[in-house]
Amino acid sequence: MSVTREMIETFPGQGAASITELVTCIDACVECAQACTACADACLSEEHVGELRRCIRLNADCADVCVTTAAVLTRQTAADVQVLRAVLQACVAACAACGAECEEHAQMHEHCAVCARSCRACEQACRELLSALG
Repeated sequence: MSVTREMIETFPGQGAASITELVTCIDACVECAQACTACADACLSEEHVGELRRCIRLNADCADVCVTTAAVLTRQTAADVQVLRAVLQACVAACAACGAECEEHAQMHEHCAVCARSCRACEQACRELLSALG
């Protein structure tokens, strides 16, 4: 059992979504933030860093949005479903943009391939939680 699941299960009352989708999404957001942070740093170490400027920017944006999304989703007390939807939609957009950019560089840079997979997994987890919220 993940720490995320263990903590969410300790909340009194019932949240706005199923625990499985919620935990999956929080964990995907945290992993994606880590992957994007690491990818941006790896991009900065590449010889032709100028060619990766957009990738670095999108990595940074995606990491920040993922961290924020995970934090908002973790807070279950008196959650506002409209706010949850908005933050999830922002995360979908950030992950889609970053994932697409990293896919452009994946053949040349393995860190971009790893990051793209993480972005796509997070994007999917956010979409599934959005769907569960109705």
